Amino acid sequence: MADILHRIGAVSSPESVYAALTEVDGLAAWWTEDTTDVDGVLRFRFPVGGFDMKVLDTRPGELVLWEVVDGPEEWIGTRIRFDLKQHDEWTIVLFRHEGWREPVEFMYHCSTKWASFLLSLKQLLETGKGDPAPRDVRISDWH
Repeated sequence: MADILHRIGAVSSPESVYAALTEVDGLAAWWTEDTTDVDGVLRFRFPVGGFDMKVLDTRPGELVLWEVVDGPEEWIGTRIRFDLKQHDEWTIVLFRHEGWREPVEFMYHCSTKWASFLLSLKQLLETGKGDPAPRDVRISDWH
């Protein structure tokens, strides 16, 4: 198994970060504008495809945990985890996309895209405006 790991901080409260990770409007403001909640399953759509996430656990200001239930084969059954902790005026986000069966080329791409979207989250929290899809950074021929 392989995991994508990132650490990012935002000058923001854990409550604000948590809201951006759990509310449809918050998610749409940093990850993809085409975000919906259908019967407790978060649906994220991008110009080149999408993912459905089942919410497994949430703890306000501390944790958000999803399981991928639909999307590319490599993502099915993987988990997306955001651990939050406060340090002075910073909220630190420890991000994991865990459970990849093997580190295929698509994982390399996704790692870079996750980093760009986490920067979009930071930007949203600190300035009020993120860069969600379809306005996100195009990093390669896969977008």
